[in-house]
Amino acid sequence: MVQVTVSEGTLEGQIVENEYGGSYCSFKGIPYAEPPVGDLRFKAPEPPLPYEGIRSAKEFGNVCYQGTKNGGWRGSEDCLYLNVYTPSIEPHKPWPIMFWIHGGSFKEGSGNDYLFAPEFLVRHGVILVTFNYRLGPLGFLCLHTEDIPGNAAMKDQVAALRWVKRNIRSFGGNPDNITIFGNSAGAACVCLHVISPMTKNLFKRAIAISGCATNWWTYTYDPIEKAFALAESLGFRSKDVEELCKFFKELPVETLADVNLPSNIGNNASRTNIFNNIHFAVVSEQRFGYNEVYFEGNINDVRTYNIHKGVEVMIGYNADEGVIVVPKVNEYDELVDDINGNLELLIPTPLYKHCSINQHNEIGMKIKKYYFKNDRLTRESWEQLSKYFSMETFVYDIMQWIQFTCAEKMYLYKFSCISERNIMSTRHGLFSSTRNKEVVVHADELGYIFNAKVMDKVDKHSDVYRMIDNVTTLFTNFAKYGNPTPDTSLGVTWLPYKLNEQNYLDIGNQLTSKIEPDYEEIKFWNEIYRQYATKYIKMPEVWHTIPREERHIKERIL
Repeated sequence: MVQVTVSEGTLEGQIVENEYGGSYCSFKGIPYAEPPVGDLRFKAPEPPLPYEGIRSAKEFGNVCYQGTKNGGWRGSEDCLYLNVYTPSIEPHKPWPIMFWIHGGSFKEGSGNDYLFAPEFLVRHGVILVTFNYRLGPLGFLCLHTEDIPGNAAMKDQVAALRWVKRNIRSFGGNPDNITIFGNSAGAACVCLHVISPMTKNLFKRAIAISGCATNWWTYTYDPIEKAFALAESLGFRSKDVEELCKFFKELPVETLADVNLPSNIGNNASRTNIFNNIHFAVVSEQRFGYNEVYFEGNINDVRTYNIHKGVEVMIGYNADEGVIVVPKVNEYDELVDDINGNLELLIPTPLYKHCSINQHNEIGMKIKKYYFKNDRLTRESWEQLSKYFSMETFVYDIMQWIQFTCAEKMYLYKFSCISERNIMSTRHGLFSSTRNKEVVVHADELGYIFNAKVMDKVDKHSDVYRMIDNVTTLFTNFAKYGNPTPDTSLGVTWLPYKLNEQNYLDIGNQLTSKIEPDYEEIKFWNEIYRQYATKYIKMPEVWHTIPREERHIKERIL
């Protein structure tokens, strides 16, 4: 047993033997806020109350209410808990902290060790913090009222960060060296935290894995319309916002959590993408008195916001992100038939929302010509379709974001490791659904960062373990030093990304320094957005507008 004292009282955790070497101290189920129940439902979290006596921190807290794949639900509204894993509570030098924000489309997941166990990371001398935040409507419903202002889940994340900042010294940590990191929706949250006024001075570095603040699925553009659609599906018939607020406040939580809205509501009515089922996400808030606002302003302008001064960033994506979006055989046939009959389905949501019907036709034709050579889509089109979804759903927005922000120090990577640790590919049969082509899909990197309890133990002498060690060394080096390759131990130097250089690291079975990721595709998407979106969405002065040959000549001169 091991005890620490935090601002609310004394916690008793456990010393755990690390199956990959050494040991660590584990503290689970620590409340970082009061349970958001009763009048606190949908509101910003309140600080936790003091403990009486010694509080056991040996079991995970409740996960937040969420749907299950079999159509049921699990979890509790009382779910705002975090977990701290530290190599030692009395180090010679305080440990850096890695603060993990889980993904899950803003509507599922938790910080528990089912996926996010600490063994791979803590052996590198860092503290890992994982946590839960409210999901779905409970975390993201917005009526633009004082009772339901929106972004409750983002404020949960801020509350967890503030708790860590206040208390991490007790666990042997350095509160001035916190790195936030997350994947997918968690990565979008990371990129929002680097610009939100609520998070200034709470962290030093940020790692965004396969997501960013400019991905179209990060935002709810029409939150009140979505709220009324949800209420109507539950039997509510009024058009009065105050009555709607009262309805949601009094609704049994299991009823609220178990609702799946169709994708054809709001401004996504003509779009076909699994990410259209993210109905409740980040909103631009309205101010009410002195309440803190997480994000306000024009959502389309978020890419132009300055990130917090001094914050260093690592960001990247997987080689075949879009495979996760392409459905399996029966639904695939339906999808390609729909696209063949309506090219508007290929148009990214921001362009679909702002452009005219005539422009929709033009954009759809250009995208079809680029990816499918004007041919009809068939079962043989899956590879090109997955490339399209990679760019449309993930990669292009990530590249736009880094070209706009280009932090004081920024590192870009592309992840291409292939082994049984590719957790999404192996566990969900994506090899078979992609004609047995080896792919590195969305979230595959998680098996190399975390010792997920759903996966088999890794032989420490295997090639797979070498890849795990490479990945975790890069990530923890960045958290410690702000430089993923501070020495020559990995046999590669990862150079920072700059607009006039565009260096990146290919993190594959080997580590390889490269330049200009996905150059031709990004150039195509830049041309589309410059032609059709500049009235609505500010575009960066990207390096890709300079002919590639001229750029290489300039590099040689330099």
